[in-house]
Order: sequence, then structure tokens, then C-alpha cells
Amino acid sequence: MSSLTELSATEIGALLRSRGASVIEVAQAFASKEDTVGAFITRSAPDSEACARAQVMIDAGEGSALTGVPIALKDNISTRGLLTTCASRILSNYIPPYNAMVVDKLESQGLISLGKTNLDEFAFGASTETSAYHVTRNPWDLERSPGGSSGGSAAAVAAHLSPVALGSDTGGSIRQPASLCGIVGYKPTYGRVSRYGLVAFASSLDQIGPFGRSVEDCAHLAAVISGHDHHDATSLPTDPISARDLKTGSLKGKRIAIPSELFDDSAEPGVLASVDSAIQALKGEGVEFVPVSIPEITVGVTTYYIIAPAEASSNLARFDGVRFGPRESGDGHVNVVAETRGKLFGKEVRTRIVVGTYVLSAGYYDAYYLRAQQVRGKMAAKFEQVLSTCDAILSPTSPCVAFKIGELEGDPLALKLLDYCTIPANMGGFPAISLPCGLSDGLPVGLQLLGGISRDEDLLQLAYSVEQCLGVKITPPKM
Repeated sequence: MSSLTELSATEIGALLRSRGASVIEVAQAFASKEDTVGAFITRSAPDSEACARAQVMIDAGEGSALTGVPIALKDNISTRGLLTTCASRILSNYIPPYNAMVVDKLESQGLISLGKTNLDEFAFGASTETSAYHVTRNPWDLERSPGGSSGGSAAAVAAHLSPVALGSDTGGSIRQPASLCGIVGYKPTYGRVSRYGLVAFASSLDQIGPFGRSVEDCAHLAAVISGHDHHDATSLPTDPISARDLKTGSLKGKRIAIPSELFDDSAEPGVLASVDSAIQALKGEGVEFVPVSIPEITVGVTTYYIIAPAEASSNLARFDGVRFGPRESGDGHVNVVAETRGKLFGKEVRTRIVVGTYVLSAGYYDAYYLRAQQVRGKMAAKFEQVLSTCDAILSPTSPCVAFKIGELEGDPLALKLLDYCTIPANMGGFPAISLPCGLSDGLPVGLQLLGGISRDEDLLQLAYSVEQCLGVKITPPKM
């Protein structure tokens, strides 16, 4: 039998239900592995009581496909009694008094927490290099980035430190690191997973979603964490995402759109070649590919980097050193707040707050923020039009493979352009998933599928069929 840590989450769940291993045995197997990639900020020993409760559920034939399975959580998801830092010094001592709704759902289904993973500070970044604590490394090459902002969660799954993980996706922060680390990352429809307890970056764009080693892993985890939540005003009044019909789909007759704007020379030749090979394999299974043009894609990054900082500047106003977190000294209240925010926020966070405040200010709101929202609406409408006649939209997930740590440090625009292919899904609230489709220069390439609003089950079913057709199973060389 393979080592416990080499199994997928679905395989571990099946093993537990067959009594081939105990919950505590599986949890300890993952917890005892050395974190050589810096995936975690806070690593917690498996809770023996939680393991015992999960074991009772399994023995009674209750729970879900993932009951008893270990999981890692991005450190911007609130966990009662466990440090939640958002990889920022301004929350270095913050322990939430409550759980995020997704954490309550995980606990109710008996998943076992392994701790909190590293991220770009407040999820502002695409490389996990802006964390105030340490840089996370890609398991495929320790000199390279795992992507971001959920780089710690992606690296944890790719390095077999956890079978599944949760991240958050504001402009591609689940899908892009999944692509760079050679795993599956899924962003559900906006509103199908509660954001209650997620430390907000950009409230109209943020969405919690799963990482796994297969589409099946992500589908089962999505089923656990999704569903309506009255605590979240943006939560959709829909049932939890179902994985029941995941394996019943067929590729024959599917219509998939190919936007020319996502296949231009901004992507590396090796990435395009790998995605094209996948397209040819899918054609052989009866998929019809429909060339389309969505010109609004070309201004997606510009539009995003007006809307996201604007919302971030508002959301981060609460971090003032008064109500929670460390506090710097100063003469009077105003100086205390200024010193706290000036010294404890990192450079990228400060920059986005300044940009966001500027575009919301009197005299500039209409020219920037309002205009960006209008462009966003047009982009979403165009995607909806394409999806009214197609089952999905296909593209590379990332225009490049994993880049070297520090390589793009002096080129902030290049880092932002890494989200070129992923931003449209957030702008319209569409579900999207990245799955491995091959290698380029020995590094993983991700293929993205984007589906219609609330058609998550259809997208996951299609992604599963694509995964089975491509048969791509890649693992970091040293794993």
C-alpha cells in the first residue's frame, strides 16, 4: 500500500471507511512530515478530540466522503482559538473568538485541521513573497514561487503536507498557484460558499475554494463547505454543491469556447503548446471548440486593479491597532493609528491602500472606480453571452510556469499580469477550475475551465471528464 501521505483525499476517505487506517493515524502521518517548503505559518497538532469524534462518525456510517481527512487552511480564514495573521505583522497576535462558516462546516463533517498556511500579506500578491513571515517555495523547485496569494495552501497539497486545503480567490489566488504547483484548484460561483469569517480583501470579488490532487477531491470538499449562510448577505439561496453526478458526464458533443485574447503571445510558448495538446486530445473525444473574441479581456487587469484596491482600502480601515492586533506608540490617537498602520502594514498593502483611496476620492471616483465597474459589467455580460451557447470557456490558467523567487520583484506589473487569464472569472462571479495538463521545461502547466453562474456541478462534471481524458498525473520530482 502507498504511504498514507501519498494518497488523495478521496482515497484517504475510502481507506478510513474501510477501516484500513484510523483517523488519528492518518492525521499524525501528515502532521509529522517536515515542512521543507514553508507552506505553514501556524502548524497545529491534530486535535485528539476532533479525531475521536470523526472516528465515531465513520464507525456509525455517518459524515461525508472526506470525514476524518486532514485539511490545511489559508491564514486569512478565521479559526476560533488559533492564530489568524493574514501573513501580516498587524495581526501577529490575533486569535479570533469565532470560526469562519466554512470552518464550522468542516468541523461538523469531521475534517481534521493541520494548521494555517502562508499567503501574500492580506492576499495582496501572486507569489507569496509579500508575507511578513517567510517565503513559501514551490515543491517542484525550491528556488521557484508556488504562486499566490494562496501559495501556502497550494504548496502544502503539492508537497503532500496535506491532502486538501482551502484558499481564497480574488483575482486568481486559488487557480494560479494550483497551476504553478501542478494540482487542482477550484473557485466556486461567487456566493455559493459563505465568506463569513474570511478576512476581506475585495468583498465583491473574494471567494473561498478548495485545493486537491484531483477534481474529485475538490468536488467533495466543495460539497462540504458550500450552501446558503444567513450570516453572509452575498450568500446565494442555493443548496450545497453536489458531487453526486460527478462521474456521469461525457465529453462527446460538448461545446467549449476558446477566446483568442487568452491565447496570444503574452503566454509562454511551452504553456500554449501544453494547452494545445490538451485541446487536441479533447477533440478526439468529440469536444467541439468554438473560437470567440472577448475584447474586454484585454482591459481586465487594469479594471481589476482599480476595483480591488478600492475595496481593499475600505476593508482594511478597521486595522488601526485599537480594537485588535499590536499597537505602536504615538502622541495622540491619530499618531497611534498612523504609526501602527505605517509600520505594521507591508509595502504592497500600503501601496494598494493608497491607490484604492485615490480612486474613491472626490473628483476621481467617476473617472476611475465608476468607469471600472461599467467595464466590469460589460465583460461579465460578454462572458454570459458566450456561455449561453457553450458549456465552458477554456484557456491557460497562468501565462507562465513557476518563476524564480525574486525574479519579478522589480517588475510589479509583470506580477499583476500573471492574473490575466484568471481575473475574468472573479469580475463576473463565474465558477472556474484549474487542472494540470502537462509540463513545460519540467514544470507544471495548468488548464482553466470557466463555467456559467451557479452551474458549478456542470463545470465539475466537465472538469472530471477532461481530467480522465488527459490522464495527467504529475508529482514534484522529490515527492
